[in-house]
Amino acid sequence: MSTIEVTRSQPNGSAYGRKEAHPDEILVGVAQGTPCGEYMRRYWQPVGVSSSLTSDRPQKVKILGEELVLFRDKTGRAGLLYPRCMHRGTTLYYGKIEEKGLRCCYHGWLFDVEGNCLEQPCEPDGGKNKENARQPWYPVAERYGLVFAYMGPQDKMPVLPKYDIFENLTNDEEFLVEGTGYFGYGAPVADPHVGFHWLQNWENIVDPYHTYVLHSTFSAIQFSDPLKVAPKVKFENIPGGVIYRAFRGLDDGRMMERVNSALLPNVSVIPEISAAEGRSIMMGWHVAVDDTTFRAFLVRKIKKGTTYFTGIKAHNGKIWTEATEEERRDFPSDYEAQSGQGPVTLHSEEHLATSDLGIVMLRRKMKQQIDVVAKGGNPEGAIYDEGQALVTTLSGNYYTAPQKAAS
Repeated sequence: MSTIEVTRSQPNGSAYGRKEAHPDEILVGVAQGTPCGEYMRRYWQPVGVSSSLTSDRPQKVKILGEELVLFRDKTGRAGLLYPRCMHRGTTLYYGKIEEKGLRCCYHGWLFDVEGNCLEQPCEPDGGKNKENARQPWYPVAERYGLVFAYMGPQDKMPVLPKYDIFENLTNDEEFLVEGTGYFGYGAPVADPHVGFHWLQNWENIVDPYHTYVLHSTFSAIQFSDPLKVAPKVKFENIPGGVIYRAFRGLDDGRMMERVNSALLPNVSVIPEISAAEGRSIMMGWHVAVDDTTFRAFLVRKIKKGTTYFTGIKAHNGKIWTEATEEERRDFPSDYEAQSGQGPVTLHSEEHLATSDLGIVMLRRKMKQQIDVVAKGGNPEGAIYDEGQALVTTLSGNYYTAPQKAAS
């Protein structure tokens, strides 16, 4: 019997016989023990919204592939525990929140926010050796309306960063915090988990060219008129991240400089999509739930008492959550483009071009820092001195005369 030799690279472009595609395994995994998972655990990660974390009932949380239980005790302290009770293994999700902690429903063991066992009511004298029992836990801290957790080695724990745009609120300012749904939905959804890899969402921040096509010239103007102008772009490495500067010559003779920032490990500092002049007043966290799911958190500084629509412009009078599949096909936005890459994009099939320089720089920086962590070092962007905790951001929309702008 004769054999047929398959040519893997067809000169006529046929899809037949193409090479098997695969993701970049260094960037994809987020579980403990994976290169990227260990790297991500060296930073503080948002796990919940402070206002929704009450002392009524614990919440299920999944982050970086780990299922956990988040709760607030009756004194107001937040805690994050491994869900299987160390006694007999039932879930603490069905536990009862008390003054000092979370009590297991099965035999009443009580754990505080740091996993210390305070009571063992079925044991002699309330548990003679209860001080030796400790439920696995993670440190948490609250800032800007979010609950953050540190899930890495205790001896490598950095300080929780502060961001200049959110410090020193005036009496008439407050934070608008979102932790449900995808950036651009325009309304909360029942399940905050988004069904594709977190990096497909985050690296979009350093892709200014998709704004010109997807959000401006493909179907309709989804953001604002100035962004429909094709930009000239400069990409820059900065300490702890990557930024781009997109320059647009406007019809009125002004030059618009739009600066967008991606900060390690998964933070975006986003200028106003309305193209309003000034520094950014919002930040996003693109948090990996597991290898094929993420959750988005967004914090915006607003004037008290004002309402703010955070989604893309409505299409046919509908926001994204109201649109039909046909309307979303006629009016695709970030969700359609990013989910269309699949649960995990096949990096080996990409053909990156000059316009993708920001993507290349961001992935390269991630891999460099993944390697630093693998070799026992501290990753770029993690801060270990409280005196250095304040992070200065560069993002914003800036308008200058053409002769003053970069060429």
